Amino acid sequence: MTMEHVFRKAALTDIDRIMEIIGQAKAMMARLGRRQWDGSYPLEQHISTDIENGNGYVICHGGKVVAYGAVVFTGEEAYRNLRGGTWLSEGQYVVLHRLAVAEEARCQGFAGIFLKETGLMAIGKGIHSFKVDTNHDNSQMLHILESEGFSYCGKIHYHNGERMAFEKPL
Repeated sequence: MTMEHVFRKAALTDIDRIMEIIGQAKAMMARLGRRQWDGSYPLEQHISTDIENGNGYVICHGGKVVAYGAVVFTGEEAYRNLRGGTWLSEGQYVVLHRLAVAEEARCQGFAGIFLKETGLMAIGKGIHSFKVDTNHDNSQMLHILESEGFSYCGKIHYHNGERMAFEKPL
């Protein structure tokens, strides 16, 4: 399927739409009994900080924001303490946090496109490793990571729980 889309930095004017998408994702996780995201995460302040730091990105389709994620090139503190495995590489990497796709755009390939665009951006910066984490029960994200060639590397810990960590060489 060919899909025209625009992958761009998020703007502060996108926050209302991004928070709508985040709210949809939280509601879906709650319906499915998942606890990765809750009332305290992610909040609008997380998104505005992402955008102000230049890490917030969106995919637009048909002129409308349909996906959001935080693309970070400065590392992730929690990734220093990988348990039960090893990373595939050392050195610089890109990490993606807070990936969410609008309810009306789910199952249309936008999460995979977001991952591909993030990887291309990393390669353009001379970075050849892509790391990400997710909850053990986030079956959609686990499926996407597998189909996009990510390898399970171990577990990391945040203040609100353990996550499965993955890496893909670029």
